[in-house]
Amino acid sequence: MARYAIGDVQGCYDTLMHLLEKLDFDEQKDELWFAGDLVNRGPNSLLTLRYINALGKQGGFPARVVLGNHDLHLLACFHSRKQPKKKDTFGDIFSAPDADELLHWLAQQPLMHWDKAANIVMTHAGIPHIWSTEQAYQLNTELVSAIRSHHTGGFFEQMYGNDPACWDDALTGFTRFRVITNYFTRMRFIKPSGELDFSAKEDMGSAPQGYAPWFSFPAKDDTCFIFGHWAALTGHTGFEPQFQAIDTGCVWGGQLTALNLDSFQRHACQSQERQV
Repeated sequence: MARYAIGDVQGCYDTLMHLLEKLDFDEQKDELWFAGDLVNRGPNSLLTLRYINALGKQGGFPARVVLGNHDLHLLACFHSRKQPKKKDTFGDIFSAPDADELLHWLAQQPLMHWDKAANIVMTHAGIPHIWSTEQAYQLNTELVSAIRSHHTGGFFEQMYGNDPACWDDALTGFTRFRVITNYFTRMRFIKPSGELDFSAKEDMGSAPQGYAPWFSFPAKDDTCFIFGHWAALTGHTGFEPQFQAIDTGCVWGGQLTALNLDSFQRHACQSQERQV
């Protein structure tokens, strides 16, 4: 048995299949974790969702999935009045006969997976240094409940936005949920106080004044953090092995990376998509 964490697929179904073939993946014995952004920008979001959703249904292990910002955007376009953007490539999902099933399954996924026995956490963008792993997990549980509730449409209507940019325990309602969402799915650069910057998206050297990469601050515990979202890092944080970046820009013509969760060996293949 092997367990692999895979970075942002973003609808690059052909590359995912190529990577799994390279891994000699056996869905009856092996387990896949996905670090969010299953969909969008790549050409085959529908096939990607169908494949990952089907894992475990014929025996073996179901996929471990955390939601990324593109996944949440897809759900927002389905559940609220939010309209897709011109660059979005998930429109075929809405007209698929299994759309309701796929999007219901996607909405049940958390924003954080914590394997306590292995001391490994996976989120899409990371966990800020101002939260302990336990606090982050509690906030994840709180947010998941909001997404799954009958207020789903209201949540997605209020999800977008950069304000407030810093966590406060006193935050309530949809404002609180928006901030939690931004830390889990959009975080790159952060101040010592916990304030986020949303403008800089390049490599670590592009930090605005007063900000630094979130993983450059000491974590509150020795958990191993696995995350995607930040393709410009090309899989390197400089703080390995505790902070493992696995988005290597497949959808932009880079690579799709799988991290063996037992040996921490990396496996990658070049993008196979023709429409990147």
